[in-house]
Amino acid sequence: MKTPTEQSGFSRRQFIKVSSVAAAAAATVSFPSIVSGQSAQKLNAAVIGVGGRGSGAGANFLDAAKIAGADAKIVAVADLFPDAASKAAQTWGVPSEKAFSGFDGYMKALEVPGVNYVILATPPGFRPPYFKAAVAAGKNIFTEKPVCVDGPGARIMYAAAEEAKKKGLKIAAGTQRRHHPGYIETIKRIQDGAIGDVTTLRAYWVNGGPIWHRGVVGDTDLERQIRNWYHYIWLCADHIVEQHVHNIDVCNWVAGAHPVKAWGLGARQQLGDKPGEIWDNFAVEFEYESGVHMHSYCGQVKRDFSSVSEAVVGSKGTANPVGSIKVKGGENWRYAGKNVDPYVQEHVDLITAILKGQEINEAKQVTDSTLTAIMGREAAYSGGVVEWEDILNSEFAYGPEQLYKDASKMTWGAFRTLRPPMPGNHDIFSKPPQVRAV
Repeated sequence: MKTPTEQSGFSRRQFIKVSSVAAAAAATVSFPSIVSGQSAQKLNAAVIGVGGRGSGAGANFLDAAKIAGADAKIVAVADLFPDAASKAAQTWGVPSEKAFSGFDGYMKALEVPGVNYVILATPPGFRPPYFKAAVAAGKNIFTEKPVCVDGPGARIMYAAAEEAKKKGLKIAAGTQRRHHPGYIETIKRIQDGAIGDVTTLRAYWVNGGPIWHRGVVGDTDLERQIRNWYHYIWLCADHIVEQHVHNIDVCNWVAGAHPVKAWGLGARQQLGDKPGEIWDNFAVEFEYESGVHMHSYCGQVKRDFSSVSEAVVGSKGTANPVGSIKVKGGENWRYAGKNVDPYVQEHVDLITAILKGQEINEAKQVTDSTLTAIMGREAAYSGGVVEWEDILNSEFAYGPEQLYKDASKMTWGAFRTLRPPMPGNHDIFSKPPQVRAV
């Protein structure tokens, strides 16, 4: 499903263009190919969740397979809604009997004979149980970000990530900056000491708004929420998690760790009386165990200033992680290598690992970054300082109880909507809102 920026014309694909560095470096585009040790294994993919991002990820997989010289096709699709599943099946030539819908559709797709590559692109709230099921079924997985919306979902992800490691499964995540050569080279240089000791990090996802709203469509409260998923915490995790996780992930990558505490603020200013609970702006300060602070700003409100970027300050200079370094009194550096489409490259890297038996498991790192964003969200929601162990071990679950037990058994019954969070009356550790299961 499409994010607000995709709806408004600022696509996730356009993040490269935000930086003049990336624009200058984008003159030549190429992709690495698998040249030796290639397996004859055929890749049969199931795409689970076929909205805007699922459709995009499916296309990215097919493009990546061509680049890698892999024999690959999409053989099954699943979505909660039958019309979406049918449309995707027609697009990719999937037989109608392998286009599944409903709450148990994902399980049916996993059971299709020969499926060995699963793309998870549902709204984030469904990701933990679907990821767990795909690991249990022994599938290689590409999972979109973020991968959970709360502590209970994060614990499901961490446990499944460990199980995937034991099984030797290959896992890639939709934090595509980690597959972008400009980021890879720049962050390696930072970690090798190019700007000295890192002292401060900054993360922005500040763009226009307010967040799109699809209207009120559906026969039940639950259907209306899922069709308008970006406006509900249990489905979207709020935009600080759903979108801003990209920039937060880059900062964690630079630091080689996740923060241990956070405090911040935010508001719901321009969403007015539209149905939903999420906020439209956050400003959060994170602290790492090393004492380094990360300043995080994200907003979906009308403004003149906008930026989707990260910055690193060191004792000897500064860096833009997408491809430039400035050294005090020294020689500056700018990435001048070849670029790739990172949305395709993340699949190329996963396919390469599968065919050549290489290790790749990005499940823990994407869960760390997702939980970092959740920690920041809850700090702003509650008005207090939230520590890592607090949010990791929190028992408060935003979604329906059945979602965490057996998501395939969910029904279209009524589901209670939260009131928009307000500091002082939204402390998930002592006074949680009354969320009830379907």
